[in-house]
Amino acid sequence: MFQDLHIIDVHAHFPIRGDASQGGNRNRETGRIDNPAAVERQELRKQQLEHTRHQWRMAFDFPEPETEPRSSEEQAERWFGELEKYGIERIGFVTGRDNDELARVVKMYPDRFIGFAHHDITRPDAAEELERAVTELGLTALKLLAPTIPILINDTSLYPVWEICERLGIPVLCHFGMLGAAGGVSYHPNMSPAVLEPVARDFPTVDFIIPHFGIQHVTDLLFLCWSCPNVNVDSSGSNQWVRWMPYKLTLDDLFQRFYETVGPERILFGSDSSWFPRGFALRYLQDQLRICRFMNMPHEHLQLIFGGNAARILNVPLGDIDAKKAAEGQAG
Repeated sequence: MFQDLHIIDVHAHFPIRGDASQGGNRNRETGRIDNPAAVERQELRKQQLEHTRHQWRMAFDFPEPETEPRSSEEQAERWFGELEKYGIERIGFVTGRDNDELARVVKMYPDRFIGFAHHDITRPDAAEELERAVTELGLTALKLLAPTIPILINDTSLYPVWEICERLGIPVLCHFGMLGAAGGVSYHPNMSPAVLEPVARDFPTVDFIIPHFGIQHVTDLLFLCWSCPNVNVDSSGSNQWVRWMPYKLTLDDLFQRFYETVGPERILFGSDSSWFPRGFALRYLQDQLRICRFMNMPHEHLQLIFGGNAARILNVPLGDIDAKKAAEGQAG
């Protein structure tokens, strides 16, 4: 446990060597760089933005990301060590190169790792791949980045994917708002979570999770939550975007407003942890838990936000890890 709570982190990224998400021009099928000129331009842009990214790491006292490649086995062992070190019960990895590789990683620590399918839902076989990822590979949810989808996310051509989610009873974590670190995507037709409303209405038994409090579209997300009781929010990341809003907004304000609007049953803790040597972003958990405690939330509400809601939506046990350890200790 962390303090007096069973913690489930619903939103993290598993860093894998050769992950397509680490190189924007890498072919997902072959792993090769397809456009050297584009890579050169991307490298120049990265250099232009490095000062801003360095300032962000300094602000949170985070180390520089390592560049040495590691195997999936090494990274899985390191992540298990992070969970043990900080008393985190389970962690949900929303990306990890591809569905097959992430499923292989989850099987290394099945009692502690949760895996999300994260393939392109505009593929002709997207629905079939989702069913395979869940029924054959053992992944338990779907992760999407709305600003990377080339058509509106409420386009009916994508409904076969939602139908699979409905039939298999799996949730969907879908990112809206600006995408990426400094220099990321800031304009796209799928930028606001409001575009999800027709889908959430048509599939009321599917739980949708919108991360990072909806980023800059707080009002849209609050109204979407009001309109669709199956829409939830996660708290993941630094949420530094609040600094760029045209009105004063803090992380305290976000927790207060969503707690008042949707209650403790629809807020889920996430860290957005990814790279080493930072590992688990403990700072985010500490900051968020402090805010909620200063709001005088009762213990049962804290447990819902920091683990209970994730356990219910992802259909995993809560509190069984400590029980198993206690049993093993008695047996020893």
